[in-house]
Amino acid sequence: MSAHVTAGRTVQAGSGRAEPGPAGPGGATGQAGRADWLRDLARAAAGPVACAAALIGLQFLWVTTGGAGNIVLQRVQVSQAAVPMRSFTAAAAPSGPAGTFVTIWNPGKKADTLLSASSPIARRIVLIRRGGPEAPATVVPGLTIPAGSTVTLTPFGNDVLLTDPVRYEDDATVPLTLTFRRAGRITVTADVSAPGTP
Repeated sequence: MSAHVTAGRTVQAGSGRAEPGPAGPGGATGQAGRADWLRDLARAAAGPVACAAALIGLQFLWVTTGGAGNIVLQRVQVSQAAVPMRSFTAAAAPSGPAGTFVTIWNPGKKADTLLSASSPIARRIVLIRRGGPEAPATVVPGLTIPAGSTVTLTPFGNDVLLTDPVRYEDDATVPLTLTFRRAGRITVTADVSAPGTP
């Protein structure tokens, strides 16, 4: 007995009946396989999705109940920065330290501290505290910037002192980086001003 295939079914010669053959891509067998694949995929993804949702819910609960603490963005603003020339010309400028004028505003609700300063024109910069123009200068590890206050540093009081800068008197500006305990690093462009002026 011989058989031949016609259009998706097998016909056995002499039997007079047809048996179903393999279904094509759009047949019932293909659709069932696709449905099984999607069902398996959904079952495999259900676990990780449920875990992620639970973790997000726990984190949200932790934050809203205060477990994460209060996140406060502390910022200070430098409204003025100047490095006075040590002489009106670079050729006449003596070697030695250079004071600065820096005005710092702390709008936050917590005090901040200026910890250090740096600039490419000076190998060493120190923070100075003095009680007045004639008072002796003392090198300190930090200068407090009270909450909600403006502090002006000058060569006549508390100051940022460039101890041995290169000659900068021919420059219009110099970069100055200030590092605060809370606000982090702030880089400003300080004007090179006339001797003794901001």
